[in-house]
Amino acid sequence: MPPSKTSYVCLPCRASYKQPYDREREDRVCPRCAGVLVHAGSAFAPPKRRDTAGWRTLSVLLNAGVRFHKSCCGGPGYRPRTLSEVKERMAYAERTGEPFAQALVRPELPR
Repeated sequence: MPPSKTSYVCLPCRASYKQPYDREREDRVCPRCAGVLVHAGSAFAPPKRRDTAGWRTLSVLLNAGVRFHKSCCGGPGYRPRTLSEVKERMAYAERTGEPFAQALVRPELPR
């Protein structure tokens, strides 16, 4: 059985690549710019290349350590899609002291 593929993202190029997952190979290189590829997960769907706000949102998520892995019930769960959703969750995390990555994946914020 061939190894499963997962997504790796180059944020500066706004490009996503499906590659076989290999735990020993940590340093992936972008074929376009030779920059570092970030492991996004197997359930990742990239925004369109010209969607600047979508890529900024994705950049915040990936830099916070949020990934897009499949769960037992399907997809990766809730992930913010807009910068306003990210800002709401950032404010909530600062107000409550909840870790930023955990606040980002909350489907709803308590009022």
